[in-house]
Amino acid sequence: MTVNKTTSQQVLGLFAWLALLFVVAAVGSLGSLNAPNFYAELAVPSWAPPGWLFGPVWITLYTMMAIASWLVWREYGFSTVSKRAHQANFTQLALNMLWSWLFFAWYLGAVSFIEIIFLWLAIIVTIVQFWRLNRIAALLLVPYLAWVSFAAVLNFTIWQLNPGIL
Repeated sequence: MTVNKTTSQQVLGLFAWLALLFVVAAVGSLGSLNAPNFYAELAVPSWAPPGWLFGPVWITLYTMMAIASWLVWREYGFSTVSKRAHQANFTQLALNMLWSWLFFAWYLGAVSFIEIIFLWLAIIVTIVQFWRLNRIAALLLVPYLAWVSFAAVLNFTIWQLNPGIL
């Protein structure tokens, strides 16, 4: 069931999804306020990206997530057809917000690693659900899955390298 929306509704919807993802990013960022200092103190593997890279990567990924979410919403709204896709999406967004708090604010290396595995699984479920509704939306989430895959390996490695801190 496709939901017809006016151009102004579509534009407002896009801004609403961008705003929602900005809120997700902001809540996660609050847990990361000390991240630059904390990250600089950690033993990290040689292949770890520099701290300055995380901001631009996440801005790009959050924008892509917002557009993907909007594409599904634009076509199906919050209908029964898109219910599972939206549930999966909101689940992965909640897990995304939580990870920064676990790792950077509460220094819970093991818990943050377990949580990022659940995040990774939730992203896969979201991609599968989006694929059924809008393939472009699903493909927009693939770089996010790749980054979280890398982040999971990095999370595990940093946790193992810093047993007294994490």
